[in-house]
Amino acid sequence: MSTVSPTWTAASRTVGPPDNCRSGLKVDNYRNLFTDFVDTCGSALFYDVVSFDTIIKNGRWFDGSGAPSAVRNIGIRNGHVAAISTADLDETDCRRVIDATGQWVLPGMLDIHTHYDVEVLVGPALTESLRHGVTTVMLGSCSLSTVHVDGVDAGDIFGRVEAIPREHVIGAVDTHKTWTNCEEYIAALEARPLGPNVAAFIGHSDMRAATMGLDRATQKRQRPTRREQAQMEQWLDEALRAGFVGMSSQQLLFDKLDGEVCRSRTLPSTYARPRELRRLKSKLRRTGRVLQSGPDIENPLNLGSQVFQSLGIFRNPLKTSLLSAADVKSNPYAIKLLGPLARLVNRLGGNFRWQHLPVPFEVYADGIDLVVFEEFGAGAAALHLRDEVERNELLRDEAYRREFRKQYESKFGMRVWQRDFFDAEIVACPDESVVGKSFGQVGLDRGGLHPVDAFLDLVLEHGTALRWRTTISNHRPEVLKKLARDPGIQMGFSDAGAHLRNMAFYNMNLRLLRHVHEAQQAGSPFMTVEQAVHRLTGELADWYRIDAGHLRMGDRADIVVIDPERLDESLQAYAESPVEQYGGLSRMVNRNDDTVRAVFVAGRAVFLDGEPTDVVGAQRTGRFLRAAHKAPAQAIQESELSSVS
Repeated sequence: MSTVSPTWTAASRTVGPPDNCRSGLKVDNYRNLFTDFVDTCGSALFYDVVSFDTIIKNGRWFDGSGAPSAVRNIGIRNGHVAAISTADLDETDCRRVIDATGQWVLPGMLDIHTHYDVEVLVGPALTESLRHGVTTVMLGSCSLSTVHVDGVDAGDIFGRVEAIPREHVIGAVDTHKTWTNCEEYIAALEARPLGPNVAAFIGHSDMRAATMGLDRATQKRQRPTRREQAQMEQWLDEALRAGFVGMSSQQLLFDKLDGEVCRSRTLPSTYARPRELRRLKSKLRRTGRVLQSGPDIENPLNLGSQVFQSLGIFRNPLKTSLLSAADVKSNPYAIKLLGPLARLVNRLGGNFRWQHLPVPFEVYADGIDLVVFEEFGAGAAALHLRDEVERNELLRDEAYRREFRKQYESKFGMRVWQRDFFDAEIVACPDESVVGKSFGQVGLDRGGLHPVDAFLDLVLEHGTALRWRTTISNHRPEVLKKLARDPGIQMGFSDAGAHLRNMAFYNMNLRLLRHVHEAQQAGSPFMTVEQAVHRLTGELADWYRIDAGHLRMGDRADIVVIDPERLDESLQAYAESPVEQYGGLSRMVNRNDDTVRAVFVAGRAVFLDGEPTDVVGAQRTGRFLRAAHKAPAQAIQESELSSVS
C-alpha cells in the first residue's frame, strides 16, 4: 500500500516522520526547487491512501540531476509524480500500469533550438519531437518569432532562412494570429492542443521588422528612430515579464530573406548597430535572462565580442548561448578553441555556453536547394532566382561557372561547408547510373569534368529530382565525445521544424544516449548515462530557468520510457513523412518506434509503443513554460483517462 499526499502544492513543505514511526513503505526523499516530500511510514500525518492514475514499475529511474540511477516504482497522480518507491505500489484502481523492467525511465527531454514557430500554429501536437521523448521545445531561435510580424513578413523571414515554404508560413500566421502582444501570444498557444510544453525567446528580427517595417529594417543606412528603439525595448520588457526565456538575435550573414521586395537581404537583426544591441542586452543582464545569438563567422572581432560580452565587469553577466560548437570539416582546428574559450570566459565571471548538435551533421539536398550555398556569392546568386528558367539560364552561363569554380576552390575565409563535391553522395536521380557516386566521381566518369561542372550539369538535367547528401561537421566520434562532456557546451541545435527536406535531428537526444550506452558496453565510457541524461534534461532546464527536466517527488510528470536495447542503428535510418499542414510536403523525419516505449506529458500518455494516443492533437497536454515560474500540470478530466494494463 502506498501513502501520498493528495493535496500537494508548490508551497507545501513537510518534515520527516517522528523518530518512533515504525518502518513502512520507503519512498525516496529528493529535494526539488519548491518542496521536500517524504513518507517513510504507513500513517504519516495527513497523507491519505489514494490510487494512482499511472504506475511505471521496475524501471531504472533517472531524476535528471546526474545523481545515480536506481530501479524504482513511480506513481503518477493528477499530472505529478506522487511516489518514487523501492517497494511495489498499490495498483488498485490504477488506470495504466507500465512494466518498465530493463528499461530507463527519464525526465522528458528538452530541445532548446527549434523553429516550430509556424508549425505550432497549424499542427500544435508537434509529434515529430514528442515521439522521441522530447516534452519541452524552445521557440523563437535565430532572431525569428511570430509574436509581432504579420503573415507576409513572417513568410519573408522564415521561408528561405529556415526552408519552410513561404506560402504556408503566410497562411499559418494570417489564419491563426489573434494576438498583439506576448501575453496574448501565450494565451493563443495554450488555447491550442499543444503536445509538448513550449518555452520561447522573443526574436530580435521579429521586433525590428514589426517596428521599422521589413524594408527599412534591412537597409544598412537606416537606424531605428528613438521612438522605434523605445518600442523594441518596451516589447522586450513585455516578453521578459511574460516569462520568455530571453531574446534571440543573429549576426550570421548567409541567412537570406525570401519574398520580392527584400529578397536576398540578410535578417533584420544583422543590421543592428552596437547601440541598439547594447540597450536590448542591458535588459537581459538586469533580469538574468538569456541572449541566444549567432556570430558573423567571417568577422573574428564579432565572434570575439559575442563571446566576451558575457563577462560582468562592472555590470551583471550576460547569460549567452551562442551558435554553435561544431567540428566542421572545413576547419578541423577551430573546434579545439571553443571549449577552452567558454571555460575562460566563465572562469572570469561570465555565463556562456555554446550550443552543439551531438551527432554528425548530415544534410540532404534536392538539386541546388541547400542553405550552405548561401555562404558564397555564386551559390547565393542561384538561390536568389526563384524562376526555374532564369536559374537554369544562369547555371549554363560559362562566366557564372567560372566564378563558381573559383569560389569553390578558394581556401581563404571561414566557411561552414567544406566545398568538396567528392564528399557528396548522390542518393536518388532519374539517371540511376550516378546513384551512389559522388559528383567528383561523376565528373571523372564523364571525361574529367570539374566537380562543379558535373554538379551543375546534373542539376540542369534533373532539377530537384537529383537528391544528394553530405556530412558537414561532427564526423569524428572522439571529438564528439569531448564536446558531449564539456561544461561550456549545451546539447541542442536540432533545428526541428525547419529545413524540412534537408535534415532530421528530432531524435538527437536518443542518439547521444546510444553513443554513451555503446561506449559503456564496449568498456570505454566517456561519461555515465546519468551525466548524459542530466545534460539533456535538468542541466538545460535549470540554466534557462524553466520548470522541466527533473523527475522527483512533486514534479510535473513529463516522462519518457526508453528501451536501451533498442538504442541501435534504427536511430540513424532515413525516413520521410508528409506534412499535411504544408500541402503534403514530404519532410525528413526519424522513425525508431521500438526505442521509445512511452512518453508522458503532465502525467498523460501521449505516445505508447511508437503510436500517438487519442489525446494527441485533440487535447492540450503541454503548456507554456514561463521562465522563473513553477508550472504545475493542468487538471485532468476523468473522461480523458483510459484503462490500459
